[in-house]
Amino acid sequence: MDDFVLRALLAGLGIAVIAGPLGCFVVWRHMAFFGATIAHSALLGIGLGIVLGINVMIGLLAVGAVVALILVAAEGRRGIAPDTLLSILAHTALAAGIVVLGFLEGVRVDLMGYLFGDILAVGEQDLWVIGAVAVAGLLALWALWRPLLKVTLHEEMAAVEGVRVIPVRIGFMLLLALTVAVSLKVIGILLVTALLVIPAAAARRFSGTPETMALLAGLIGCASVLLGMASSFQWDLPTGAAIVVAAAVLFVLGLIIPGRALIISR
Repeated sequence: MDDFVLRALLAGLGIAVIAGPLGCFVVWRHMAFFGATIAHSALLGIGLGIVLGINVMIGLLAVGAVVALILVAAEGRRGIAPDTLLSILAHTALAAGIVVLGFLEGVRVDLMGYLFGDILAVGEQDLWVIGAVAVAGLLALWALWRPLLKVTLHEEMAAVEGVRVIPVRIGFMLLLALTVAVSLKVIGILLVTALLVIPAAAARRFSGTPETMALLAGLIGCASVLLGMASSFQWDLPTGAAIVVAAAVLFVLGLIIPGRALIISR
């Protein structure tokens, strides 16, 4: 196996391992649009990183963190509907990112790579970053698991039980922003939310406990990466899109097989 193929495979599996369990909370908390908003804001982070002459990943994380904090602060407030706020933030950040990149004369930016991913271009340094984020993300999610699950089930009850609701929500949103940032190289801005949501949704029908669902979501995500990459090489398809289609196929197959969905919602 060629080195670039092995790096791509390991990068995809690393993203799937953290995106699957994290995506369970995205599904439980009905936050698919939140993930999409953070993903769309990534292009602005890329543009600012290039303009300021700093590492693009730092720009991604900075903008993602700011958007995550805005979403946490605005969640549950009256005056503007949540879906309206999410739409405004997502499209404004995406458009602002394109505008910033448009002012960069003489700088070549692989816009299609950022939008749809280029997993085969993952380098050794990218692989180390993805691996570190996957490990750190799983450890952080393990530490947040119980309080975050309580907040997901019932925020007021969680607060009564002593859970620090706001820090837990902020921690989750920052972890989501970090995962989205490192996923862009693999799956792209426009497809990263699918890797968070689809494996978790597919795992829900066959899970009796939250922990089982998180494990199955990670496994389904890994299977999607393997099937997507195999399909990409077999039929010369865009790899990021092939991974998402593979996840969708597994989800549809899961609907055919009898199962009982785990019901956890806000």
